[in-house]
Amino acid sequence: MDSITMLLEGFATAAQPEYLLYALLGVTLGTAVGVLPGIGPAMTVALLLPLTYTLEPTAALIIFAGIYYGGMYGGSTTSILLNTPGESASIVTALEGNKMAKAGRGAAALATAAIGSFVAGTIATVLLTLLAPAIADVAVQLGPADYVALMVVAFTTVAALLGSSPVRGLASLGLGLFIGLVGTDTLSGQQRFTLGVATMADGIDVVVVAVGVFAVGEALYVASRLRHGPIEVIPIGGKWMTREFWARSWKPWLRGTFIGFPIGTVPAGGADVSTFLSYAAEKKLAKRPEEFGKGAIEGVAGPEAANNAAAAGVLVPLLTLGLPTTATAAVIVAAFQSYGIQPGPLLFTNNGPMVWALIASLYIGNVMLLVLNLPLVKIWVKVLQIPRPYLYAGILLFAALGTYAVNFVVDDLIVLLVIGVIGFFMRRHGYPVAPLVVGLILGPMAEEQVRRTLQISEGDLSALVTSPFAAVAYSILVVLLAVAVVLRLRRKKTDVTV
Repeated sequence: MDSITMLLEGFATAAQPEYLLYALLGVTLGTAVGVLPGIGPAMTVALLLPLTYTLEPTAALIIFAGIYYGGMYGGSTTSILLNTPGESASIVTALEGNKMAKAGRGAAALATAAIGSFVAGTIATVLLTLLAPAIADVAVQLGPADYVALMVVAFTTVAALLGSSPVRGLASLGLGLFIGLVGTDTLSGQQRFTLGVATMADGIDVVVVAVGVFAVGEALYVASRLRHGPIEVIPIGGKWMTREFWARSWKPWLRGTFIGFPIGTVPAGGADVSTFLSYAAEKKLAKRPEEFGKGAIEGVAGPEAANNAAAAGVLVPLLTLGLPTTATAAVIVAAFQSYGIQPGPLLFTNNGPMVWALIASLYIGNVMLLVLNLPLVKIWVKVLQIPRPYLYAGILLFAALGTYAVNFVVDDLIVLLVIGVIGFFMRRHGYPVAPLVVGLILGPMAEEQVRRTLQISEGDLSALVTSPFAAVAYSILVVLLAVAVVLRLRRKKTDVTV
C-alpha cells in the first residue's frame, strides 16, 4: 500500500502542467531521434545533459525518461518504412515490418508496433512500480563485497554480451575504467594519469565523455558514411488495424512483454536480446510460419512489445542498485550524478518524491507516445527528409556549446575532441561504446567498494567472494555467460535462415 500511496503522490506531481510539458518535450524528442537513422536515445540524453543543468532534477529526469521511451517507439518507423533501424533494438522489427510495408501493409505494421509498445510499456511500468521498492529494501542490506560482485557481473556481461566480439567489449570496458581512474586518488591524495594538467586533477567529467562518445563520435562516424541523394521512404499503405490484425497481434504483445521485462532487468540483457528472443518465439508458435520472412505481423508485434518492456526492465537495476545495463541507462546515471544524486537502494528513501514522480511520468509518457505515433506518423516520416549535413553540423555545435557550459573551461573542448575521435574509431572498427561509459561510471564506485571490503577484512582477498550474496552473484554470472553463448549460436543460425 505504501507504494500505491507514493505512486499517487507521484502522479500529483507529474500531472502538474509544468511537468506535463517536460514529459511531452521528452517523448517528442525521443520519438524524433528514434526515427532518425544513426541517432539514438543515448546520444540525445548525452547531448542534452549540459543543457538541462538549469532545470530542477525532477524536470530533467522526466525529460530523459521520455527520451528513453520515445526512442524505443520512434525506432520502429524507420525500420518499417526505410529498412534502416533508428536504434539497435529495432533491427528485428525491420525483418518483417519492412516487408509488410513493401506489400502495402505499412499502416498495419506501424499500428501494431505503436499499440504493442503502449501495452508493453504500461504493463512493464506496473511491474517496475511493484518490484523496485521491494528490491531496494533488500539492496539496503547488501555489504561492500556484495556490491563488488554486482559490479563485476555488470562489467562482465555488458562487455561480453554487447557488440559482436567479447574481446572488443572488454577492451572498451578497460578504456572506460582507465578514464575513470584519471584524477586524484581519494585515499592517498595523489594525482593519477593527469599528465600534469591542472584541470584533470578533478578527473574527466562524465558528461564530457558521454557527449564525446555518443554525439561527436557518432556524428563523425555517420558523416564518414553519408549517402548522397534523397532517401527513398516507402509510402504508408493499407488499412490500420483490421479485426484479423488485432486477433494476430494481442498474444504476441503479451508474450513480448513478459519476455522483454525480465531480460531487461538482467545486466546486459537489454532490448536487443529480448527482441531476438521474442522473434524466435513468435516464429516457433506461429500458426502461419510460412509468412515469416515475407511480412508476418506477429514478427513486428512481439519484438516491439519486448523492446519497450525491456526499456522499463532496465530501470529496475538502475534505480534500485545504481547499475546501468545499457548505454542510455549509463548516461541517465550520469544525469543523476550531475545533480549529486546516486541511484541505488537509498534512492527511494532519500529522494522518494522525485523517483515516484519519475515513475508516474512513465505512465503519462506512454499515453502521450501512443497519441504522437498513431495520428502523427506522417509528420515523423517528414523528419527523415532533414538534410544530414545540417543535422550533424547542429549536433556538433550543440555538443561543443553544451560541453563548454559544464565548467566553462576550454580544456574540456580539447578532451571532447579527443574522446570524440576515439569514439569514431571505436564505431568504425566495431568496438561497442556502452562498456566504456559503464566502466567510467561504475569504475570509481567499484574501486571504493573493493577498498572498503579489504579494510573490513584486513586485507583478506577471500572476503570478496565468501559472502552468500556474492557467491550467488558469481554463480549467476557463469550461467548468464553460458546462456549468452547459446543465444549467439542460435542468432547466427536465425540470421542464416533469414
